[in-house]
Amino acid sequence: MGQSLVQIYVHIVFSIKYRKALLRDAESRKRMHAYLAGVCGNQKCPAVIVGGVEDHVHLLCRLGKTIDIAKLIRELKKDSSEWAKTELKIGNFYWQTG
Repeated sequence: MGQSLVQIYVHIVFSIKYRKALLRDAESRKRMHAYLAGVCGNQKCPAVIVGGVEDHVHLLCRLGKTIDIAKLIRELKKDSSEWAKTELKIGNFYWQTG
């Protein structure tokens, strides 16, 4: 019996609530992108590239075979917003809903 291989890549874009420019500082932005790549890795969805500007992020990752997109995005937003509040000291950091 032959094997099949499927690789699904997803481009995810989400914004900071009210499109606030809370990631203006290049170093904070770089750290956020690295953190998001780590969350992708923890969810078995390796990041290909993570980038963005001061009010939103873009992620390109390979979707893992045991997770759906909604759960991946939920984990990305939840973990990274908590991290931004504690590590980047941005107390009013929230991602846009939806």
